[in-house]
Formats: sequence, C-alpha cells, structure tokens
Amino acid sequence: MTHRFDPTALREYDVRGIVGRTLGPADAHALGRGFATRVRRAGGTRIAVGYDGRVSSPELEAALVEGLTASGVDVVRIGLGPTPMLYYAEAELEVDAGVQVTGSHNPADYNGFKMVLRHRPFFGTDIQDLARLAEAGDWEEGAGEVTSADVFEDYVQRLVAGDTRGAYRIGWDPGNGAAGPAITRLVQLLPGEHHVIHAEVDGTFPNHHPDPTVEANLSDLKRLVAEKQLDFGLAFDGDGDRVGAIDGEGRVIWGDQLLSILAEPVLAAMPGATIIADVKASGMLFDRVAELGGVPVMWKTGHSLIKTKMRETDAPLAGEMSGHIFFAHDWYGFDDAQYAAVRLIDAVHRSGRSMTELRTAMPALCTTPEMRFQVDEARKFVVVDQVLARLRGDGANVNDTDGARVTTADGWWLLRASNTQDVLVARAEAKDRAALDRLVAAIDDQLARSGLRRGEQVAH
Repeated sequence: MTHRFDPTALREYDVRGIVGRTLGPADAHALGRGFATRVRRAGGTRIAVGYDGRVSSPELEAALVEGLTASGVDVVRIGLGPTPMLYYAEAELEVDAGVQVTGSHNPADYNGFKMVLRHRPFFGTDIQDLARLAEAGDWEEGAGEVTSADVFEDYVQRLVAGDTRGAYRIGWDPGNGAAGPAITRLVQLLPGEHHVIHAEVDGTFPNHHPDPTVEANLSDLKRLVAEKQLDFGLAFDGDGDRVGAIDGEGRVIWGDQLLSILAEPVLAAMPGATIIADVKASGMLFDRVAELGGVPVMWKTGHSLIKTKMRETDAPLAGEMSGHIFFAHDWYGFDDAQYAAVRLIDAVHRSGRSMTELRTAMPALCTTPEMRFQVDEARKFVVVDQVLARLRGDGANVNDTDGARVTTADGWWLLRASNTQDVLVARAEAKDRAALDRLVAAIDDQLARSGLRRGEQVAH
C-alpha cells in the first residue's frame, strides 16, 4: 500500500491543506502510518493526539489514529483543545511524540497537522520524509492500542501555577477557536474581572476569522473593551498558539511590542539572557532587550525554527510578529497563547504601570503592515537571492538571516520568501512617514529590478 500527498500540503512547519481538495482522511491515515514509523524507528511506542474545533477535525483525527495504530504505536487521545494543550500532553504524559489536527489560523475549509517528536518540533526535511515513506509504502506494521487521557484541567491549572499577580479588568476573545473552553476555565482561576466573548467552539467561525494579527479581526474585542471600559483585551488564533492584544484605548499591541513587555521580568530573573525575535520584529525590541541587559538575537521566522534556536542558545523567551510567544522560563519552550496571556498580566503588574501607559511609552515609529505578494513558488527564493546579490554589490547594510533586512538612515526594510505560501513578504519601519515612503520605494525598486511589482496583496 502506497500513498501520494498533494505536494502543496507539505509545508515547512506542518502539513496543511484545503479539506476535500488537497487534504482528506486518506492523507491523515498515511500521515499516521509515516509518523508512527518514524517514531518506532526512533525507539518510541506511544503518541498523544489532539484536535482543534474545525468541522473536519474529528474525521481527520479518526483517520490519523487508525494510521498510527496500523503502524504499531499506541495512541493516547486527549480530545478537543488548543495546540499547546497537545504540546503540554507530549511533555507531561508518558509518550514519545504528539500530533495535533489543526488548521491553525487559516480559513474554515483548511486543516492540517502539527507534530512533535521527543519534545522537539518535527518539520522541514522530516515532513518531506513522510511523503517519501508514503510513496514507497515503507511503513512499519502493527496493531497499537488506543486509550484516552483527560489533561484539560491539569493543563489549565499548570497555566496559573506560577506567580499570577495583578487583578485587572480584561476582555478575552478566542474567536470561536479551540482555545475557548480553556480560556473560559482559565479566567475562573485568575484574579480580577474577566469578560469572554466568542468562547463557543465553532469551526465555521461565525463572528470573525481567528487571526489576531489582522486588525479587522479585533473589532469585537475593541468594542468590548470600550463599552465596559476594560484595562485591556486579549485575542487568540484558531488553535491557541498565537496571542494578540489591545490596550484600554483599543490600540493594537503587536507581537514585538508584547515581547518588549514580557522581556523585562524575564531578564530581571535571568540577567544577561538571550531573547530571540524573528526578522520581522521592530528595531525597538532589539534595542529594548539590550537596554535591559539581555542579548537580543534576530532569527528566522517560523515557530519550529525559533524553538530550535532557543535550544541552541538557552533562551528563556522568544517571539514572532505573528504572535507566537515561546517561554522556556518556568515553561516548556513551546508557543502557548494562553500561557503568554498569563505572563503578560503578570508583567504588566510588575511594571507598576497600566497596559495603556506601557503602550503609550513605546517609541512612535511609522511601520507598514506585513505586505504579502504572490510570486511563483519556483521564483520566490530566486528573487530574494537576486536582491541580496544587488544589495551586497551596492555595499548596503544587509542582514541575510532570513531574506534581506536592510538598515538605512531612514530605518529598515525586509523582503523574505514565505516558507509556507507562494508569496514574498515585505515590511518596513521608519522614524516618520517620509522616511517610510523612501523605504517602501526601495522595496519597489528591488522588485522591479527582478521583473516584479508589489501588485495586489494576498491574504494570509
């Protein structure tokens, strides 16, 4: 028996596709066969499995479990919950690996799988290896057993096991995603006054798309905070591994700004520690980490890549513009929006200022949103290489950690190829509007010199 995956479903950090078109139960079964094979060949025998709130998730989870057991591993089902609950189960239960069925923050017709093996992300060439195993039918055989474990309450209790001080009036919006029940339970354990909206898990996402990095998706939360005059608001993506926030005035606090708040108590506890952020993060963040006595490290975008770099550098904290926040300080090193929310409440309290005051004190910079432009899959990395070659030839101040990040007297601009879509991603940050316009013009010029123009932006 062999199987061929749609190649577009095999992403850098996970497997993800449109259900019924590029992903279905047969793929889930084959992924189970391949992943179980890899786990067994690494000496493992048990795998935890969870799933998110999408309409297609139960069917895909059932097919996945059949595939896993057919290749001889035992499965521990933890049921519906956010992706970090699966990571927690993989860390705490006697298992060797974990799989979460999730479409993350993608539209309702998407779904996919995030995998972890022996507490480390399973990504890149590992995912491509699943395709090779499937095409060859190179799968282990067996008959694993299936049991269930209810980790929900243990997980939520672990979220508040640290020092959770600070009684605030907070709005919460899980966006009808898988984090809803966990947040509903979490706020019962926190001090303060809490107002939760869209907590019912509904895979059709009837209120808004569950992606807190798009400001339009925060409108309900902004309305809640304004109407009830709350201190701040917190929002979550579809599988609870990315957090967004607004202050008491409804201003968005982006991922790098959240990291600048979270870094202060971590560096107080661990002086001189490394703090990692991706190449899309503001220069303000790296300056702030250095000012606090930490070692700022700019790294590649992507949750699997960030987790790997954290292990290399013993970093207690890392984050991405996309709202993935990773704590190794008093936590497990994985990205958990619910835990980040608890630590954010504590960090605000420790600062002695309100969230609104913290947001107001941040440097006023002019930035573009993340701009994403369609480019043929075969060309996207070629274009970035061309841009890098020209910049080096011009003697530009360029960082090539992940694409091209160019620093000028005006600020900085970034052009990188997405690892998960056929798009180029651009961003710029400057001291004023005129400087920003010059930076964006520089991006346009480089694209034009490679025969492209920014054209229409594409959605996430």
